[in-house]
Amino acid sequence: MEIKAVIFDMDGVLLDTESMSDKTWAMAAKEFNVDVTADALNRCRGSNKEDIIAILKEMYGNDFDVEKFLEATGKYFRELEFSSGIPLMHYAKEILEYLKPKYRLALASSTSGPSVHRQLKNAGLIQYFEQMVTGDMVTHSKPNPEIYLKAASSINIAPENCLAIEDSPNGIRSASAAGMKVIMVPDMIKPTVELEKLCWKVLPSLEELKSVL
Repeated sequence: MEIKAVIFDMDGVLLDTESMSDKTWAMAAKEFNVDVTADALNRCRGSNKEDIIAILKEMYGNDFDVEKFLEATGKYFRELEFSSGIPLMHYAKEILEYLKPKYRLALASSTSGPSVHRQLKNAGLIQYFEQMVTGDMVTHSKPNPEIYLKAASSINIAPENCLAIEDSPNGIRSASAAGMKVIMVPDMIKPTVELEKLCWKVLPSLEELKSVL
């Protein structure tokens, strides 16, 4: 199938938000006197707020004030974002510059719309995307395919003609279930046998996309 569009995830693919997120969750965990394990962080990566609330309630019980906890992580994240900015992932701007003349470009991010717009604008990347589908625009976040199907529909390209660039298991499962080719560029989570089977390719960095696109 001919690739006509490339749909990017944002966190951990274009922006190095994952390492910042991990720091802010550790800060909130200390404040709320709970342990946040690597497993908990990995389960929440690539999910929207509703799904994260469900995961945290399952882990810490229904009495745990998830809303307050997430407010704290958000507050800490904004403090870091506004004091030092969010670093770009290696070769993020260069690969978008390279792909823009060749393919339709869209975004599928579980993060809320205002944050996506602000962060991509500040990073100097927003102008590369024709359409952006964000976490608050879908009912079910990744691993459900809804966000990728909506992103394909927003640019009027069939899912089988779209290539998704992802770093997280939830994102890979979402794009694969939508019927897209998937390239994993690992960030915090290394590919498992299950994930490799869902991917067309696993590449060490965004720079390597030039060798296949």
